[in-house]
Amino acid sequence: MSLALHLLDSITAIDERCADGVIVSGSHGGLSSTGFVLRAPVRPRAVFLNDAGVGKERAGVVATDLLQEIGVACGCYSHESARIGEARDGYEHGVLTHLNAQARAAGLEAGMTVREAVARISMAIDQA
Repeated sequence: MSLALHLLDSITAIDERCADGVIVSGSHGGLSSTGFVLRAPVRPRAVFLNDAGVGKERAGVVATDLLQEIGVACGCYSHESARIGEARDGYEHGVLTHLNAQARAAGLEAGMTVREAVARISMAIDQA
């Protein structure tokens, strides 16, 4: 079973179609964006967001911590590798900079492309 890939320019578009899928979003990995995932009617298996330059006190990648708490793999990709707000660019060109433990347990690593990470996490979930 291959996981469905959802390219969301804005994480605000998360809905029931994203259940058990993988989301790549152009949104930043900050608290306000993460709230949409936390309040969503469904849980995706993995979420990839733009690190937005990380920012003060890791504000741009806090999603990695918050989504770990609910068992969702999360990675943030470099704002220098893909445009903020453009999910397809994140999927095609994003390079991971920050990951939570759930993502690392699936074999994801910093420096990996988002495209490769999506394939790897799908394979890891299929084998589980």
